[in-house]
Amino acid sequence: MNPLFVGGALGALAMYFLDPREGRRRRARTRDKVVHAGKRLNEAGKVTARDTVHRAYGVLASARKLFAHEEVDDAVLVERVRAELGRTVSHPHAVEAAADRGHVTLSGPVLSEEVRALLRCVRGVPGVKAVSDRLTVYESAEAQHVSALQGGHPRQGARFELLQANWSPAARLSAGAFGAGLVAASLRARPAVCALLGASGSALLARAVTNRSLSSFLGMTDASHGIAVQKTIYVAAPVGEVYAFWTDYQNFPRFMHNVREVRVDGGGSHWVVAGPAGVPVQWDSRIVELEPNALLRWCSSPGSAVKHEGCVRFEGSRAGTRVTVQLRYVPPGGAFGHAVASLFGADPKSEMDADLLRMKSMIETGRPPHDAARPLPRES
Repeated sequence: MNPLFVGGALGALAMYFLDPREGRRRRARTRDKVVHAGKRLNEAGKVTARDTVHRAYGVLASARKLFAHEEVDDAVLVERVRAELGRTVSHPHAVEAAADRGHVTLSGPVLSEEVRALLRCVRGVPGVKAVSDRLTVYESAEAQHVSALQGGHPRQGARFELLQANWSPAARLSAGAFGAGLVAASLRARPAVCALLGASGSALLARAVTNRSLSSFLGMTDASHGIAVQKTIYVAAPVGEVYAFWTDYQNFPRFMHNVREVRVDGGGSHWVVAGPAGVPVQWDSRIVELEPNALLRWCSSPGSAVKHEGCVRFEGSRAGTRVTVQLRYVPPGGAFGHAVASLFGADPKSEMDADLLRMKSMIETGRPPHDAARPLPRES
């Protein structure tokens, strides 16, 4: 590795952590994050070990069933079938199941595209000897006005572990170990194979560590599948006053630590925020829903550096106003960028709590916080 690059990186870190004004706070925050990460890693190790042992017992039990004849009680068999219905049909409550000495009878309304998968799934349930089809098939629930088939969500059935959105701890451990093995093998492979093994192993290792899809990890997804943040705080002020404070964008740099500037442009706004190590990040956002004294919903404009969407709900009471902030965002660089930003304390998860406390203090006392991005003079 280039010594000049290493020296520059070490110098930048030294400037960041030894800054006379913010260095102490940054060092304390980083130390707390390292301690917290250690505790989470310890807990993750326990969960992974427990999940691996349980799955090993499950595999052993399944292997024993292949060589043993099992007589299943009809009540138990019905419960097994019902457990599988929720993975196969979009309206499991509409399907009725009955069992008689291993013979299962299915009845009730069902959509036509789900019949084949339903019958195949029930035939594969341990203890089922035969299946009788007495289902009433409908092409469309909306067109034929079948109340039992209204709403619901399509089911994909039982899927292989690594094809699911969320991997189990045992699957993450296995995939991570395999990915690390590929990376290690790439160091000794020929140049033609080295890049392929290294890229495949790194992608598999990143997927196992973050438990996020590669598109989310690289920031190639939309805001609805981004990182979620939620916070609720009570402000001792009327709901109208709190709502007016939030709808005046010029207030945000006065209580948010990293918001440098907000410019209102027609129906949208332009934001300048200090990112990791103080690097400025900019984006445009627009209001998509507005209910006076009740709701404020926004989203980022297409092409923005930070894809995000969120809403703020205001609920008034005798004691004041309950403010609930919900935010989903895709940081530059995806989950990797979020991890780097979190280390330096520049991500919404680590900043929202402090910013909302500053907002609460500013509204209740009328005094701007001293550590905001652009504080007002006290006499203002």
